[in-house]
Amino acid sequence: MTETALENTDSYRSRMMTEYWQLKDKYEKLRKMNIQREAGTLGFEPKCDVCLLERQEEIMREYLRVLEIRAEIEGVSL
Repeated sequence: MTETALENTDSYRSRMMTEYWQLKDKYEKLRKMNIQREAGTLGFEPKCDVCLLERQEEIMREYLRVLEIRAEIEGVSL
């Protein structure tokens, strides 16, 4: 493997890890907000429909799973 190819591999892995951790952070914040909303402790009323927030959480969870599977296949440690 050439030095440039190795740099691109490391850069790719780094970008994948960054994408995963940023998404995970946003997912956990949205999940916490949805839980607080359901418990009646949120402190504000979201402007958008509850179904939209729940769907967003679901899609983010699915995307995290896809990234975790890809990382396992490609040997990227998350």
